[in-house]
Amino acid sequence: MPFSAAPSDEQPAIPLALVWLLTAAWILPGLIGHDPWKPDEAYTFGLIYSVLHGSDWIVPMLAQEPFMEKPPLFYWSAAAIASLLSPPFAPHDAARLTTGLYMALSFAFVAGAARELYGANRGRLAALILMGCLGILIRSHQLITDISLLTGCAAGLYGFALALRRPAPGGFWLGTGVGIGFMSKGLLAPGVFGIIAILLPLFPAWRTRKYAICLGVAALASAPWLSIWPLALYHQSPALFNEWLMTNNFGRFLGTNEIGPPADTAHYLRILPWYALPALPLAAWALWRTRLNDLATPPYALPLTAFAVIFTVLSISADARELYALPLVLPLALLATPATDTLRRGAANLIYWFGVMGGGVFLLTAWFYWSALELSLPPKLHEHLLDLQPGYATGFRWLPFVLGALYTIGWIALLAHLKRNRERPLITWAATMAMIWGLLAILFVGWIDAGKSYRAMIADMQTTLPPKYRCISSLNLGEPQRAMLHYFANIVTWRVDVPARKRSDCDVMLVQGVASEEHVPLGPWRKVWEGARPGDKLERYRLYALTKKPGAR
Repeated sequence: MPFSAAPSDEQPAIPLALVWLLTAAWILPGLIGHDPWKPDEAYTFGLIYSVLHGSDWIVPMLAQEPFMEKPPLFYWSAAAIASLLSPPFAPHDAARLTTGLYMALSFAFVAGAARELYGANRGRLAALILMGCLGILIRSHQLITDISLLTGCAAGLYGFALALRRPAPGGFWLGTGVGIGFMSKGLLAPGVFGIIAILLPLFPAWRTRKYAICLGVAALASAPWLSIWPLALYHQSPALFNEWLMTNNFGRFLGTNEIGPPADTAHYLRILPWYALPALPLAAWALWRTRLNDLATPPYALPLTAFAVIFTVLSISADARELYALPLVLPLALLATPATDTLRRGAANLIYWFGVMGGGVFLLTAWFYWSALELSLPPKLHEHLLDLQPGYATGFRWLPFVLGALYTIGWIALLAHLKRNRERPLITWAATMAMIWGLLAILFVGWIDAGKSYRAMIADMQTTLPPKYRCISSLNLGEPQRAMLHYFANIVTWRVDVPARKRSDCDVMLVQGVASEEHVPLGPWRKVWEGARPGDKLERYRLYALTKKPGAR
């Protein structure tokens, strides 16, 4: 028999307005109100800032230097949104709104895939499961290219699911998702979805003429994404094209350009139990309860295949970070969607009460720490918090207080009005995650920003610069620091450790190092400034000026 999703009337619908409300409450906090943070946000915004100021759209530029680590889709879209919304927003805040847009699309595509696989009312449940995953909470509010990669992967999974019923639209979304992923992070998305496409015909539902049509349409839809920018880059600079393709795709994956040992292949296996909570245990329960023959049907075959392929590719890569695990939660959220059908009452109550009690403890703790931070009650905790972030200016502010109170009251009111049903535990979990993130981002974002922003440090450094200087050279200066120097002070350094960027006539040098050691550059240099981000006890930045001009006798 051909596969067909469960009829929409088999499951009670979670109110759409509730899903929209929770999604907005989850996405919006943290997108504005703080500077770009080290490391990923800082250098990403540096590339966006270069686009905003007229740099080459083909070659990504960081502080006037080519930066070929990733294709430029995220930089383009963030620059476009920043140009529209700045003012009234600061450029970095306006750019970060792009992250919110991509996350909204990711939720929509996951909901669409679940609707195709399980029935009309299941899409909302899948979105809430994805929303509840612990590992994506912070990363999904940052200015990073992995967010648009997540959107591309979600669109690709939706395309595979839709292909069973409507092959042409399914192929379009599959090809578009692959293209978005490619233009976000390179070859990962085409490679992963290419393997999935090859493996799916192992299952009867995809051994059809419809699936062949889907793949043909996907090839056409992905072709512009996969060809236009690479060809333009190659035409402009074969050397930069080779750097992007060989060094930053194959080289990073194989480890041929990495310093030090390759990543542990068990990295993602270790982090998934907390990273994908609650999707992972729910997915495991759904698999445990299903019959062996059902594993070959689309609701299980597609997300299982996708998870296996993504997990394997990430695990064998020589480069591993918690950040790269974002796409893994997509198939797990889909696998977890039918778990509510068979979840036992004890397990459902455990999820519900863990969300309620955990959220309640966090709620009380958050307001207690806010009182200590902003009202000096209790005073000893107030002093401790300021010791951690000495650059923060405390004081009662009405807007954070009102918004935090709304999140608090809204969470309590929702719990009080939720009806007892199979979806209640997951609605509660998602609402608790939205409340936790909302209070963190609203009440404490300024305190966190005081220690993560380079703004105050760079402003202090500027006051010590000689009145007239030729140029500033730099040594060991990282990409986030170069980006923020360009943004906050319009300073572009000439790096002595990069031959192509070295100038011999600079009379000021900025050196990045650590607090415990100082390496004075060779020559007649005199230290005129030393500083760090407030509360940073590790990094140190030291500014040196020549005691005599180059060529002087």
